[in-house]
Amino acid sequence: MAEGRHHPYKDQPARAFWRRSVEGVHPLEIGGWYRRKFSLEGRRLATGGSCFAQHIGREMRRRGADYLDVEPAPGFLPPALHLDHGYGIYSARYGNLYTARQLLQLLQRAAGEIDPVDRAWVRGDGFVDPFRPNIEPGAVGTAEEVEVLRRHHLARVVELFERTQAFVFTLGMTETWMSKEDGTVFPVAPGTGGGEWDPSRYSFLNLSFTDILADMEAVIARLRAINGDMHFLFTVSPVSIMATATPDHVVVANTYSKSLLRGVAGALADKYPFVDYFPGYEITTAPPMRAMFYNSDMRTVSAAGVRHVMEHFFAEHAPAAPGPTRVKVGAAAPVPPRPAAAEDAERVLCDEEIASVFGRY
Repeated sequence: MAEGRHHPYKDQPARAFWRRSVEGVHPLEIGGWYRRKFSLEGRRLATGGSCFAQHIGREMRRRGADYLDVEPAPGFLPPALHLDHGYGIYSARYGNLYTARQLLQLLQRAAGEIDPVDRAWVRGDGFVDPFRPNIEPGAVGTAEEVEVLRRHHLARVVELFERTQAFVFTLGMTETWMSKEDGTVFPVAPGTGGGEWDPSRYSFLNLSFTDILADMEAVIARLRAINGDMHFLFTVSPVSIMATATPDHVVVANTYSKSLLRGVAGALADKYPFVDYFPGYEITTAPPMRAMFYNSDMRTVSAAGVRHVMEHFFAEHAPAAPGPTRVKVGAAAPVPPRPAAAEDAERVLCDEEIASVFGRY
């Protein structure tokens, strides 16, 4: 093609070309990863999702965003114990929401539309909530206590989404475990975090692209019915799955799972003007990053990796006060002092890690 003739790539910026934005560039100097579709400023924010989503909420609080927490820790509980008791992780005390189906059913349970058969799982001498089995460091004394705590929690979930104006959700997994009786799903397999495994009652479910897309569109429709101006920002967790129940190698299963989730997030962002996608997954996992942000287990993200991802996020979504209004990527962002030990960036609560206990090796 003759030089100077117009073609589809002629007016593309440098970030659209591998050689101009990646080749020969140090990983930490790669820029242009993300440009926001809309501002979160002036909106009350809520977060949820898989383990990695915990970092976003913590940084929002640290940086002075209008961040909702409808189930704060009681005053008598020392800050060092907040995480152990499920406080301060997300905007409500729902624990990790690994799948789109889990999120959708949380909204359905809060609205009283579904009433799952599984009410309480036995663990040791006590009981746990099947839908947030690790929200407390140990089991509670009775099944009735589980029920009381759940009713309180679901009422707070209703309050949360009545007040929320922008929801930041991290998609984490496609694999889940389902009740054959009523179709409800759980964050962990029965028999791991509580309850008993019974193949006549439960089955493995690996959600398809179509399943995930339909579930997320149902979530969007529900929350937009509550607030017609609700906005959404989706991410995909760069933390690999701990174990797979498929016949595949765990790395292959992880790639399949993350690919579907990334595809759904992109499809939703392309379709709706009020949905955005933040590429924290790519910033961590893309080949130019050389796996430099992973810990020695090659699965979890280091504190340095979390900080780098958050720097790119808040370069576009920095609160107006008390933090900076805008931050240049590559420059040190002035932020409040480091959080207490209970909120350290390296410490997160991940239910799925119990799966490693049941492996053969």
